[in-house]
Amino acid sequence: MPVIYATRGLVDTLLRLAAERDPRSVTIPLAVTPAESLDGGDLQPGTPVFTHFYLPEAGGSVSAVFGMDLGTPAGQTQGLFVSHPDGDLSVSETDDLHEVVFVAVPPWESGSLSAFDRSGRRQSLELVDAAPPPDQADL
Repeated sequence: MPVIYATRGLVDTLLRLAAERDPRSVTIPLAVTPAESLDGGDLQPGTPVFTHFYLPEAGGSVSAVFGMDLGTPAGQTQGLFVSHPDGDLSVSETDDLHEVVFVAVPPWESGSLSAFDRSGRRQSLELVDAAPPPDQADL
């Protein structure tokens, strides 16, 4: 089973955003950074690590008018975070599938988060104590 890596800081932030939106769900595009570009962590060079996200509201007014997502650069997100306030810890038919889909449920803790491939199969998830490069930390 392939291992999916994500920084602990990213996961904590995503879970906080999900808790703030509860009882509504939230969907957030996620991007990776190669392990060798991180500050900390002990992974092989080239290992993709989910490190940052794009705010779902970015580009919202233009999206509402033209129906295009301008907040997320095209082709730059390898993953998606989806909260399921109803408690269903699986990928649903309504989730927009990416290469990796992170699904979280209440109580919005790291133990209530899982990673899935685009077919809905659960993947092994490991949290990394590392930080993205400064130019990516504020996305």
